[in-house]
Amino acid sequence: MGDAEIIPIGTRGRPGRGTGKHPSSAARGLAAGGRPPAAKAAPRRTGPASGGAAGTTPPAAAGAERPATTTRDRSPMAGIPASDWLAAVQHGAREVFGEQWEPQLARFLAFLRRRVTGDYVVDEYGFDQEITERFLMATLRPIAQKWFRIEVRGVENIPAEGGALVVSNHSGTIPVDGLMTLVSIYDHTGRFLRPLGADLVFRLPFVSSLARKSGATLACSEDAERMLNSGELVGVWPEGFKGIGKAYSDRYKLQRFGRGGFVSAALRTGVPIIPLSVVGAEEIYPLVGNLPSLARVLGLPYLPVTPFFPALGPLGLVPLPSKWLLEFGEPIRTDELDGGAADDPMLVFNVTDQVRETIQQTLYSLLMQRESVFK
Repeated sequence: MGDAEIIPIGTRGRPGRGTGKHPSSAARGLAAGGRPPAAKAAPRRTGPASGGAAGTTPPAAAGAERPATTTRDRSPMAGIPASDWLAAVQHGAREVFGEQWEPQLARFLAFLRRRVTGDYVVDEYGFDQEITERFLMATLRPIAQKWFRIEVRGVENIPAEGGALVVSNHSGTIPVDGLMTLVSIYDHTGRFLRPLGADLVFRLPFVSSLARKSGATLACSEDAERMLNSGELVGVWPEGFKGIGKAYSDRYKLQRFGRGGFVSAALRTGVPIIPLSVVGAEEIYPLVGNLPSLARVLGLPYLPVTPFFPALGPLGLVPLPSKWLLEFGEPIRTDELDGGAADDPMLVFNVTDQVRETIQQTLYSLLMQRESVFK
């Protein structure tokens, strides 16, 4: 087979056009700065025309060249009045902040100014009320109301003021139940729950700072008694990591309540103990296994394996939308006992067992009342 004949682009199949030293007219039109192809002449007129010689075309009819479009003319902001930009900003502000967007925006800017200048207050434990109200509660509230659909009962058992100790069961593989308890108590009573956290919470980066700002402190008798004496509402989960790290087959079976240190703190300060039973948290991350060797390397009490984690990666961290029930029991009074009751081991054990049994029986009752896990 011989060499195929090469026909340049734009020659319409006719050799000789666009070859050699003279490019075709189509190629010249594509070149930068090239002249546009000449306009076709208008048809000749056969009759006389006013303002010109017979049989000729007026110069205006030939079509003058249009000026080239500049980059400034193509700009999306070109030609838009400032009033239109202002109207667009106001419309966007109404969409984000509502009809009362101006005072809300002013409050938000004032908040930013206070944070930048350091003009805000934290207590001796690091509790930042403004951050807790405006950000933490605002973030947790949709999860509690829309995702877990939490139903709260017995909220009237929480005193409106003064010190009190809320004692709850612990579950969920990840301690989400503590966060949901915080926002539920605040929304129903307006009071801030001050959690007592484990050492691990205050060793983790970012988590420790957030825990301090949200009102948590280390789970020790000294801090607990100081808070209770100052009239704070303190929360404790005596099961600890044994509660949140238990297998799914052991759900809603309370683990050991430690040595009763929370009872001693309540007895010394004379505040009521309010038992809290939480149903629904056991199903958000069903724990089916554990990786103890890897957990020891990472310095964790356990490394959970669920039906979705780590198989699905980050997607497995999304909690299942179980239906939650929170019931606050009747307060157990401690102010009727003498001052030395906290040093009586048998009395402390009996009160601890009473609190544990109250929570366990309430859990069984709530499980019977719940229609299903997810509704």
